[in-house]
Amino acid sequence: MASIGTSAAPRPAAGLDRPGPEAAQAEPDWRSGGGGDGRLRLRTVVTLRWLLIGLESLALAAGWATGFEAPYPLCAAVIGATLWINILTGVSSPGQRVCSVWEATAHLSLDIVQIAALVFFTGGVVNPFVLLLIAPVTLGAATLPRTPVLVLGALACVASVLLALLLWPHGAAQVALSHRALAAVANVAGVALIAGCVRQAAEESTRMALALDVTQAVLAREQRLSALGALAAAAAHELGTPLATIAIVAKELGREAPTASVKEDADLLVAQADRCREILRRLTETPDASDEVHERMSLRQLVHEVIEPHAGAKGVRVEAIVTGAAGVKAPDIWRMPEILHALTSFVENAVDFASSEVLVTARFDAEGVSMEVRDDGPGFSAEVLAKLGEPYVTTRPGAEGSRTGHIGMGLGFFIAKTLLERTGAVVAFQNGRPHGAVVSARWPRTKIEVGGR
Repeated sequence: MASIGTSAAPRPAAGLDRPGPEAAQAEPDWRSGGGGDGRLRLRTVVTLRWLLIGLESLALAAGWATGFEAPYPLCAAVIGATLWINILTGVSSPGQRVCSVWEATAHLSLDIVQIAALVFFTGGVVNPFVLLLIAPVTLGAATLPRTPVLVLGALACVASVLLALLLWPHGAAQVALSHRALAAVANVAGVALIAGCVRQAAEESTRMALALDVTQAVLAREQRLSALGALAAAAAHELGTPLATIAIVAKELGREAPTASVKEDADLLVAQADRCREILRRLTETPDASDEVHERMSLRQLVHEVIEPHAGAKGVRVEAIVTGAAGVKAPDIWRMPEILHALTSFVENAVDFASSEVLVTARFDAEGVSMEVRDDGPGFSAEVLAKLGEPYVTTRPGAEGSRTGHIGMGLGFFIAKTLLERTGAVVAFQNGRPHGAVVSARWPRTKIEVGGR
């Protein structure tokens, strides 16, 4: 068992946000707009309206064939008007064009009015086809901001109520008002339930897509930084020999210099070569580094890099321990930016909420490797512990209340958990005893050990 500490100056790291009893969902800009900012293509509107016209035409033909009593000329006029509107819409603008928010709202409102007119002529609210009023509202819920969706929902509900009250003198006049009222209530409930479910699904899908985009950006940044470190180490190794040769030749020139100015130039070359070698030496100074190409690291080196940015945290002692099963060799692991970023972020979060101590523990056995970040703070609140790993969960009051100065958007746990799971880790969050928070990750050795993949 080895304990590791460091006094290196802190460097920035992406942080996490500890959900507490007062956990609040961050409100991104898109949230007030819901599922989207109007991403309904004109081609989609036209295609769906053709389907609607075809379905209504078949229904009217079936009603006429079975002797159902209805004002078919009026119904045909409504369908014909809708057909011409759809033709003009289709030829007036490219189908790939995305409708503006209120243009899409107008198209869907037209569909609601057209469906309501046909239902009015063919039995009113007791006509089973009144359910078609749900379709435009559902499409709007999946693609439009909140306000237009509310407008469409209100229009569909008003149409349902009017269809229960206003009667065309065919069929529905024989139905009791109580039955028509119940049918209207059922239709309004259907509009609210189905549109609400679709709305929630669209919002969750958008939230997750945005969070995954942020995760990909973080991973790309970490990979660039890792590649830069590898390039620096390789350059230091490759440039060492020519710099040594330059230094030797410059010294020989200085000893054989015919004039004082030539000797000064030779001495300057030697001094600058020595300076370059010192810079390269600092670039390659990594504790316990066992390779020359910066691709692998020991567990001791991993925990050192994880705690190094936070070793100078005021009022918190950050320590790390590496321990393993008896008789089992400690693994060398691949240097993966996902692991370094995620674990460093977990430590930053622990430092922000710890009372006095953060402990990072690395354990290994014959089957796997595990990492644990434990602090002595208040821990996770019970009511939000199940939400950890979801995007946009944060309770940070602001930089003034944070030891690290980090202001979170609630993406930290999501990003770190996603990155670790991509490397094959199983991530768990829990509260310690008697207090504190514990974040752990465990990998099969074959996933991260050099030579294991």
